[in-house]
Amino acid sequence: MTQPESMPQPGDMNELLAQAARMQSELQAAQEEILKAHVEGTAGNGLVKVTMTGGAELVDLQIDKSVVDPEDVETLQDLIIGAIREAHDAAGRLAQEKIGPLSQGLGPF
Repeated sequence: MTQPESMPQPGDMNELLAQAARMQSELQAAQEEILKAHVEGTAGNGLVKVTMTGGAELVDLQIDKSVVDPEDVETLQDLIIGAIREAHDAAGRLAQEKIGPLSQGLGPF
């Protein structure tokens, strides 16, 4: 025969609610920090550089004049896409770095 799980005591419930409120506050602060942060991605050894927010909003694109060749637009397009992907990956790593540790405290409910 199994023992029924005990009901949380009022003090335990208050502590649980306080912990949840702290975690929510920390999560919100981390999300705000991520959205304010800027990350960069480059391609072609820095010939194309992209800057975006941690929320993946593109805010700057710099292209070295040496890669602007009207006869080879495809290479420039590839470099831009590569820089955007790198910046997007950096935004993802930033989010994981800031939010990942907060999710470690979440156990099964």
